[in-house]
Amino acid sequence: MQTSVVRTFRFEAAHQLPWHTGKCRQLHGHGYRLEVTVTGPLTGVGIVIDFADLAAVVRSSILDVYDHTFLNDLIENPTAEVIVADAWKRLAAAGLAVTRLRLWETEDCFVEITA
Repeated sequence: MQTSVVRTFRFEAAHQLPWHTGKCRQLHGHGYRLEVTVTGPLTGVGIVIDFADLAAVVRSSILDVYDHTFLNDLIENPTAEVIVADAWKRLAAAGLAVTRLRLWETEDCFVEITA
């Protein structure tokens, strides 16, 4: 049996998409919400991963990097799809067995990447 642990995080960041024909062409920001899912078997103590351990990895790998930044300085073409792929790579490099990431760019728009 596999169990999923999900925790949500928030960060603020700006970006600009010069190729975009609409409003996103201009410099603007978002209050992003990132949902991180880790799936696996229960350990001997009955957890997949401790919520605090999950938060520590996300904080150091994502929040400390992205929060209150201009994402174009970190990521070429920082669309929501590219941002979430970059986040996946950073979390995987930190050893987190991520199975799904959802990045909410607005209250009603998100992108999702899965294993």
